[in-house]
Amino acid sequence: MAGVDMDPDVARGLFEEGATLVLLGVPEGTELGIDYKSWQVGPRFRGVKMIPPGLHFLHYSSSNPKSMGGEVGPRMGLFLSMKPRELILAHWNRKEEDLDFSPSQNQEEVERVKEGLRELDPFLGPYPYDTLRKWVSLTDRLTKEVAEALQPLSGRVCAFSDVIPELQLTHTQDRAEQNLPRNETACQSMKEGLERLPRMKQREGTELRFSSIPKQTYPAGATPAQITQCSMDLTYALSCLLDQHYHQQPLNVLGELQFAFVCFLVGNVYEAFEHWKLLLALLCRAEEAMRTHKELFLGLISVLYHQLGEIPPDFFVDIVSQNNFLTSTLQLLTNRCPGQDFFQFATGPGVDSTLRKRAEKFKAHLTKKFRWDFEADLEDCAPVVVELPEGVTLG
Repeated sequence: MAGVDMDPDVARGLFEEGATLVLLGVPEGTELGIDYKSWQVGPRFRGVKMIPPGLHFLHYSSSNPKSMGGEVGPRMGLFLSMKPRELILAHWNRKEEDLDFSPSQNQEEVERVKEGLRELDPFLGPYPYDTLRKWVSLTDRLTKEVAEALQPLSGRVCAFSDVIPELQLTHTQDRAEQNLPRNETACQSMKEGLERLPRMKQREGTELRFSSIPKQTYPAGATPAQITQCSMDLTYALSCLLDQHYHQQPLNVLGELQFAFVCFLVGNVYEAFEHWKLLLALLCRAEEAMRTHKELFLGLISVLYHQLGEIPPDFFVDIVSQNNFLTSTLQLLTNRCPGQDFFQFATGPGVDSTLRKRAEKFKAHLTKKFRWDFEADLEDCAPVVVELPEGVTLG
């Protein structure tokens, strides 16, 4: 781990007041990081010191020795809320290739390690303060409570889903009971071969617990006109999500947006990126909510400002269609596609002047930095085709 240039008195103060992660037995060559920085563990590594209080993301990937190819496994990690002077202790479990934090529950062992912290100091890497400002800007809306509610029950955020077969077909008889052909019989087509593959499901307790995005965007019993309106302005759907998950603290939905982004950017979880896109699209198309939830949308602009600074401008361009997800979503903040766009809504009538000015500045920033064209015609500007629920007819 690279050293940090720091005044000795400042370093001494941070060592005394900062939190410490003591991670024993981590194999040499393991990729391990905290927040926005990672390293390859050396033979002397025993943990991380001088950690500022607050929420952090510890992540790591096991690896084979160089003599065996040196392949690196999928990344896994967990969010930790750390207090001043706190010490968290973990041992590496070689069988599971994971950190075991149960020693932290043994207060006697924790106190023993604390007493020997001075001797352990040369083996502890300093927290990367050169990336602290960036980390805080990406997580300033994410609280310990929100992170704990969204993190899997297993306590680990994994880059690849842990899946198991829906049915345990261990024996030939098991396949026969499900009217499935014997494995040794030849497949007659690709379709048959695919159908023979076991159906998989994610292992219970390993799922990220994101808020559910409402599939129905209009209230029960809505008229055709109301269905059309609620399909263009997603305020009703957003209200349902906030009432169900963030009734007491609506602004915590921004913490979920940050959680999803960090899980994707740092944790390499593609599912989190997909949820981030869905949640962002919902927020950007809630026209009426922009008039009633000023602080939420001021916060959204701030969150997006920092998130978009971490991603190449062409990242969101669809390889096939060449459409840019972000420009089409944010075109959702210009007075050209009624009922469709964020910059239009945020600069429209009835919106707080502070939010309007912030949206205009944000749009100008994106146009200058990424050269995104928010004035281009979009297919989204075409009339919205709405499927009516069963039993509802026009006329």
